Amino acid sequence: MRRILLVEDNEMNRDAISRLLERRGFAVLTAADGAEGVRRCREELPDLVLMDLGLPVLDGFEATRRIKADPATAAIPVVALTARALTSDRDAALAAGCVDYDIKPVDLARLVGKIRALLGDGEAP
Repeated sequence: MRRILLVEDNEMNRDAISRLLERRGFAVLTAADGAEGVRRCREELPDLVLMDLGLPVLDGFEATRRIKADPATAAIPVVALTARALTSDRDAALAAGCVDYDIKPVDLARLVGKIRALLGDGEAP
């Protein structure tokens, strides 16, 4: 089972997105701030990270930079998942090391399609 680390500070979003992804066959790990996200990524080595950008303690941009700077986690794809819909935010997320960018509210079909494409997993079961 593919493991996704969801780094999201909003508890309602974290719970809802986790449940939706679990129903699609993913195991979901969670973190409530950027520092915890970096730590959990190092400890758990998930297959993919969904990273909110507006996080407490350490924002998603810096958390992504730290994940990408660590040889143990550098190859893990990070997808920015945020309500920030400006082109400049997208560009900044990609510059920080994110491989893709998706906006909230989450379009589950689109997000799962991106996740599966990044993980090389064909169609949803």
